[in-house]
Amino acid sequence: MGASFLIEPSPSPEQAEHLDPILVDSLDLTICVPCKNEEKNVVGTLDAIVDAVREVGCSYEIIVMDDGSTDKTSQLVEQYCREHPSLPIRLYKNPKNLGLSQTYVNGAFLGRGKYYRYIGGDNAEPKEAIVRILKMMGKADIIIPFHEHLTGKSFSRVAVSKLYTFLSGYSINYYNGCAVHLRYNVLRWHSYAYGFGFQADMITRLLQQGATYVQVPVRVGHTNKGPGASPFHIRNIVSTGHTLFEIFRRRINIMLFGQ
Repeated sequence: MGASFLIEPSPSPEQAEHLDPILVDSLDLTICVPCKNEEKNVVGTLDAIVDAVREVGCSYEIIVMDDGSTDKTSQLVEQYCREHPSLPIRLYKNPKNLGLSQTYVNGAFLGRGKYYRYIGGDNAEPKEAIVRILKMMGKADIIIPFHEHLTGKSFSRVAVSKLYTFLSGYSINYYNGCAVHLRYNVLRWHSYAYGFGFQADMITRLLQQGATYVQVPVRVGHTNKGPGASPFHIRNIVSTGHTLFEIFRRRINIMLFGQ
């Protein structure tokens, strides 16, 4: 597979909605790597992804989305691509920090894979976990990882995760573990939620549409992003509360009206 290294500005949300649909599903998998100030971790992340996909044996592309980094994240990705010119990696730079949800959706519009997954640039997911998840492609519409044992995660984050499960009404072990989706479903049913809650919002939307799923137990670590990433930071409280409300509202609608 030839090199496809590009350095381009990320599309605006309006531009992303109108990207060329001819490129749909020309690869098995698109992996989006959102990064913000991950100069210490992004190279390890790319190494783990490349090693994992080679073991799985599917056609793929990696789209690195620099979401407003102020460190050397992009420079390190550029250097990595120069050192590995045969790898199908593209680098896009958001003109400003758009947040994980919008970056995730934009990456889906930029991709060409049948399946789509994001893997954070913090190198929290070992190669073995990635392999285990990707080997389930084709088994269902959604491949949902859940943590057998997660180290370094606070009680508050665990509590929020359990609240998603309770309010949704579905027997899902974990909603925010970077599921593998059919990329078409991300384009068609992507969430408008902000923060990590967009994953739970999208999974519940798809389940309500009749999507099939399998759950995959994995072992990963947890990277502490500091006080701004706390679930009790004001922005996260608002975004998480909004997502939980929408999930519960849709559940009530189905119970009352069947839709």
